[in-house]
Amino acid sequence: MKSMKNYILSLLVVLSACAMTACDEEYTTYRGPEYVMFADTLSQHMVTHDGVYFSVPFSATVACDYDRTFGVEILDEGSNAIEGFHYTLESNTITIPAGKLAGEVHVMGQYDHIEATDSLGFRLRLVMPEQLKWDLYEGYEETKVVMYKACPFDINTFTGWCVLTSMLLRDYPGENVSYQRLIRTEKHPTLENTVILRSAFYDGYDVYITFNPEDPANPLVTMDKDQVLSDEASVLGWVLGDNHILGVHSYYNPSYFNACQAFVELWIEVYVENLGEPIGTIGHFYNILEWISDEEAERLQREEGM
Repeated sequence: MKSMKNYILSLLVVLSACAMTACDEEYTTYRGPEYVMFADTLSQHMVTHDGVYFSVPFSATVACDYDRTFGVEILDEGSNAIEGFHYTLESNTITIPAGKLAGEVHVMGQYDHIEATDSLGFRLRLVMPEQLKWDLYEGYEETKVVMYKACPFDINTFTGWCVLTSMLLRDYPGENVSYQRLIRTEKHPTLENTVILRSAFYDGYDVYITFNPEDPANPLVTMDKDQVLSDEASVLGWVLGDNHILGVHSYYNPSYFNACQAFVELWIEVYVENLGEPIGTIGHFYNILEWISDEEAERLQREEGM
C-alpha cells in the first residue's frame, strides 16, 4: 500500500511539472486559409429619395493586421441598370480594414431615374488573386444587385377610391356577386397613419388598417384585432358565436404596402368568438387593395357595375 501511495505521489509530481512546462511554451494559433467573397450572390436594395448610399457587403475568412484592398468591376452580362444613370459606385476599389473580416461596396441609386415599376439590376465582381477564391463557394466572387424605388410615404396616397380584391369574398361571398369591390377610404380622425375602409368586405361594416413607414425596406401594414367584418348569418348561413365575423392581420403572413404604386397586400385572419371566447378560425385570406383615380372609379362604376 505504501509503494502505491509513493507511485501516485510521483505521478502527480510529474504531471505538475509537465503542466508548468506547458504554460511556459509558446503556442501558435491555427490560421486557416484566406478567402474573400460577397455575402450572397443576390442582394436587393431600396433606393430612397434622400440620396443615401446603400451597401453591398463582402467578407473574408480571416482577419489580417493590414488593410486589404481589392478592385470591383461591373459586368455587362446580366445587368439592365445603366452605370452613371441609374446608379453610381462610390469607388472602384474596396478595402477590408486591418483586423476586420468584412467590407462594403457603397452604391448610390439615382432615385429620379428609376420608375416606380422598375426592377433594375447589375452584376459586380471582386477583382483579386485566384488563391483568394474559395472553391466551396464558387461564384461568390460575383453578386447580382437589384434595386427598387421606395417612394416617400404619404397617407393621402391611400385615401379615396380603392379596388379590393379578396380571397375571403371568393370563398365566402355572402351577398356579394364578385370577389372585387369598389370602396371608399379616408384618414382615421384620431389614429396616426391609419385609414378607414368603408364597407370593406361586406356592406355596412367598416374596418381600419395602419401603415408603418419607418423602414422603407419593410413597409408593413397591420390591422387591429376584433374588427367586425360582417355578421355570421348572412355570410356563413348559420350562427356559431355571437353573430360577428371578426378579423385581424395574419400573424403567419405579413402585410405590406407600396407607396410608389399605391397598393396594399393584406393578409387577414378571420375568426368567430362568443362573448370573447374563441369559437374557431375560418381561415387566413389574401387581399389586395389598389387605389385609383376618381376617373377610373367612375369608369368601373359605369362599364363594370362596381
